[in-house]
Amino acid sequence: MFTGIITAIGTIDQAEQRGDLRARISCPYDPATIAIGASIACSGVCLTVVERGGTAGDAWFAVDVSGETIACSVPGMWEAGARLNLETALKLGDELGGHIVTGHVDAVGTLETLEDIGGSHKLTINAPKELAIYLAPKGSITLNGASLTVNEVSDREDGSCDFTLNIIPHTWDVTTLGDLKQGDHVNLEVDTVARYLQRMQQLKADA
Repeated sequence: MFTGIITAIGTIDQAEQRGDLRARISCPYDPATIAIGASIACSGVCLTVVERGGTAGDAWFAVDVSGETIACSVPGMWEAGARLNLETALKLGDELGGHIVTGHVDAVGTLETLEDIGGSHKLTINAPKELAIYLAPKGSITLNGASLTVNEVSDREDGSCDFTLNIIPHTWDVTTLGDLKQGDHVNLEVDTVARYLQRMQQLKADA
């Protein structure tokens, strides 16, 4: 489990197809704190560490990325040179600064517009139809691994929806969100609470 609070930016320095894709990610962590078998969220995707090395502040870890994971996440994000938002798994007693995040991408959205508003950035994201029912103003959403608050939601006739986010300068600077441009795709994970509430309402309606 994660909270959507990004702790570092990593860069894929090697990507090799070995059945699954083996990606080696450089990062500023201390390798002594990265356990083999540990979970690290990479731009919203929970992956298992299979190797690690380097020195404190100049570390690397390797993960195996399945074909299913590649198909369900942003196209091109697993290529050498790609930058990733990183978050190590939540430990009991850690501060829950964002919201409960599983690291399972629900769908890929599209950045429709990007506006600079007084130093902050307003993003409008189009989410596919299957996610629209889970999005609400003041609700939580995970965007490329970062926990954010939905400002507004506007439904489209095709069942999809547009929602807006306000990214403060700090978040813009310490995550890969500052790399985004109009038309880019983004990994989305809906709030776990919203998912269960929708399921409960569905069962009640079908009863």
